[in-house]
Amino acid sequence: MIVAIGVGAVNVPVGDLWHIVVHHVTGSGTAPADPALDQIVWNFRAPRVVLAALAGAGLAVSGAVLQSAVSNPLADPTVLGFSYGATLGAVLAITLGGSVAAAGLGVSTAAFLGAMVAGALVFALGQRRGRMAPTRLVLAGVAVGYVLLSATSFVQLHASPNELRTVLFWTLGSVAGAQWDQLPTVAVVVIATTVLLTLFGRRLNVLLAGDESATALGVDVHRLRLVLLVLSALLTGTVIAVAGGIGFVGLMIPHLVRLSTGADHRRLLPLTALLGAVYLVLVDLLSRTLDRPNELPLGILTALLGAPFFLWLLRRNKALD
Repeated sequence: MIVAIGVGAVNVPVGDLWHIVVHHVTGSGTAPADPALDQIVWNFRAPRVVLAALAGAGLAVSGAVLQSAVSNPLADPTVLGFSYGATLGAVLAITLGGSVAAAGLGVSTAAFLGAMVAGALVFALGQRRGRMAPTRLVLAGVAVGYVLLSATSFVQLHASPNELRTVLFWTLGSVAGAQWDQLPTVAVVVIATTVLLTLFGRRLNVLLAGDESATALGVDVHRLRLVLLVLSALLTGTVIAVAGGIGFVGLMIPHLVRLSTGADHRRLLPLTALLGAVYLVLVDLLSRTLDRPNELPLGILTALLGAPFFLWLLRRNKALD
């Protein structure tokens, strides 16, 4: 994170960087000598790096939980339609503009509500006789996702050129507009949800043995799966509401951690959050340094890195044969 804050269109020496960060965090020491560097480090780069870390942690944890909840190694927030719901909400907020603002909704709020609506639809369609079936959940998520994607495309057809540029950059994901006042809510949701899900670690481990075995061991599978899906939807909606649609993080990072540490969720979830944070910070660093001074949306790079991993996972996972 320190490297990511210091590197960019204007590189900041490590000494000056530490001086600025320590001064703002602790309030001690003299004010930075260069106001321009202070503005770049504290108001522009530091909040975007922190947001990238929080977004990466949240999406990675959500993916890990969803893969266990629906017993599908290829599950992630996109597969279950959460991301598409958030995208539709944001696109509506951007294109409708004044109408949405009059209702007291911003882009972030609309995206969060979109993710929650998508989650509710998937939950409702994924049930049979009052019980959630993993296969039905995945199929419902794919179906709902395509419907929401079609609705998003329809709305885009009626958008102005300026709105389309904003929509395109937002739907592909970006933390460029991060501000300090956005971070407390995201930090509380990501940290609290990750801690809470880690406390469910033993039950998640039992769930891996199958519904019948978990039930025999005293776990209420239906209630547990409902709680896991609601928390994952909350986590995903909160992240996408401020960072846009960023794919493949929730798919790739949990598998990388499982390959190195195993499937015990008491270790898996904290390490997944850590690796997800580091990964998205590095991706954000690449997005603003590969084509200076232009900036690439995060979704382009995560797709370039994640799609080959997805194909490798398909070939490696014999359970999918």
